Amino acid sequence: MTPRMENPSLVVPGALQPLLDLTEVIGKVGVEQATLDLVRLRVSEINGRAYTFPEDHGEAAGADERLPRVAGWRGESCFDDAERAALEMAEAVTLMTDPQDMASDEIWEKSSRYYTDEQLGALVMHIGLVNFWNRVNVATRQDAAAWR
Repeated sequence: MTPRMENPSLVVPGALQPLLDLTEVIGKVGVEQATLDLVRLRVSEINGRAYTFPEDHGEAAGADERLPRVAGWRGESCFDDAERAALEMAEAVTLMTDPQDMASDEIWEKSSRYYTDEQLGALVMHIGLVNFWNRVNVATRQDAAAWR
């Protein structure tokens, strides 16, 4: 599919750097990078954004071997309780099936067992930012593989 335009973050003057800065800030509050990666993948899966897993052995060596299992995380034993809480939060916030209670008290309390307020805030912002990128990229038909 041909993109409708160049990525808006590159077209709108000054838009990209604040988004990159926010990503950097989110990465500095103590949520494991592996957890952020799992959340990014799960949110993107929900939004219909394809992810291409590395085929080249050198590139695959650095990738989390659990990534292909994220869609079925509930039935997989390879995710710890903190990762499960983050993935559940990611699904609740992304799906927004009930906007009045999209992240139920139960989901929030479960996540707060594993993350400080600062980390939980960063996790929610990360989920929102991934959803933002997914929606911008879908609307403008950006090729997910082109950014790899």
